[in-house]
Amino acid sequence: MGEEINDNLKNTDSIPANNTNVEENGETVEGSVKYYTLEEIRVHNMNSDSWLIIHDKVYDITGFLEEHPGGEEVLLEQGGTDATESFEDVGHSTDAREMLEQYYIGELHMDDRKKEPTKDVIVTNSGESSSWTTWFIPAIAATVAGIVYRYYTFEHKSS
Repeated sequence: MGEEINDNLKNTDSIPANNTNVEENGETVEGSVKYYTLEEIRVHNMNSDSWLIIHDKVYDITGFLEEHPGGEEVLLEQGGTDATESFEDVGHSTDAREMLEQYYIGELHMDDRKKEPTKDVIVTNSGESSSWTTWFIPAIAATVAGIVYRYYTFEHKSS
């Protein structure tokens, strides 16, 4: 088993350059998806080279700047950053979302993705200290309602 590993290490020199796992811009996992870090994406924020992150996917929208119905300034403001919130706030159509796919170049590196906020579970003690409020407040409300009802019915009988 150890010999197989050593043989594989010796044969790595013959692997073509296009099968490497790390490229100049971003990392590639087995040649399928490129992963880009935030630092790599941040430098692509100019009119001649503009990238966006939307839902952890990276898009090179340089060729789309002049075609964007909202103007290129809107896109350039978000260039090199995560534009997910802005993209969703506008409420883009299904066609716009499909069009976005042609500008897809990779994904945001796993280390740079926003972590889902952990939801704190609030545990309440359902002991005697809090259970009295579940019956006491409605009992007081019912008593007040009964007194008001008696008062008004007594007033109408005496008049």
